[in-house]
Amino acid sequence: MKRRTFLKGTVAGGMIGVAASAGLLTPRMVLAAWPKSAFDAKSVDDAMDALLGSTSAANSSDIKIKAPDIAENGAVVPITVSTSMPAESISVLIEKNPSPLACSFALGDHTIGFVSTRVKMGKTSDLIAVVKSGGKLFSAKKTVKVTIGGCGG
Repeated sequence: MKRRTFLKGTVAGGMIGVAASAGLLTPRMVLAAWPKSAFDAKSVDDAMDALLGSTSAANSSDIKIKAPDIAENGAVVPITVSTSMPAESISVLIEKNPSPLACSFALGDHTIGFVSTRVKMGKTSDLIAVVKSGGKLFSAKKTVKVTIGGCGG
């Protein structure tokens, strides 16, 4: 490592530390945007409207949801959503959860439409995957039966 590169990195790191300790740089400024109103929504339609600007999504067979038919523990339900469409974003909503929006992923250009995560499900419910592609919304649905609740159950 060159000495000059090391010194530049050390000075830059020190300046960020000073800015953070002085209150000039807060975590809210550093972290990604968070759609608070969408996560606070109490219905699927309200969450979709707050997040995506619309509640109408066409059913699509191009969206594949891989999730267990029966989830033994609702606190940790593994899901995978994939699509062959050029996706701008993929969102997962759970109809009967206290907050229906489970997650939303903004995808970059030339990104493969694939996300895999774990979600909490309070009780047996429809899991809805919404894909935004070409400015339009498409969705697919799968019912997951929960035997032990994860959202306060």
